[in-house]
Amino acid sequence: MAFGTQDEADEVMNEINMTPLVDVMLVLLIIFIITIPVMKHAVNIDLPRATNEPEQTKPETVRLSVAADGSYYWNENRVEDAELLPRLQAEGAKEPQPELHIRGDKAVRYERVAQAMAAARQAGVRKIGFITEPQP
Repeated sequence: MAFGTQDEADEVMNEINMTPLVDVMLVLLIIFIITIPVMKHAVNIDLPRATNEPEQTKPETVRLSVAADGSYYWNENRVEDAELLPRLQAEGAKEPQPELHIRGDKAVRYERVAQAMAAARQAGVRKIGFITEPQP
């Protein structure tokens, strides 16, 4: 004996089952209740402050070249040996102090470059750099 007939199994259910829909809505409500307070908290950071103070100008770089014959050139102007120390002393007394870039010819004796460095040190120049050509 069958509990139901074949015709009863083929009937389509016309009502929507609301229980799963209510369960899903409650889960979403709980998720939103938990996540909303987390989203409102901001991260505390210290932002930099902008100032409108004028920028300090960098002093001009002094280029001291030593030619192959041993003569000195101060920013492409020839300088006698006696004039070199007073010019370096004048640059060493400036504040902020400019950088001294020494360019020595590869054929010049090292003694002339060393004399220029010693004069710069004696004059109180603290920032000395050497300029070279990169290898090809």
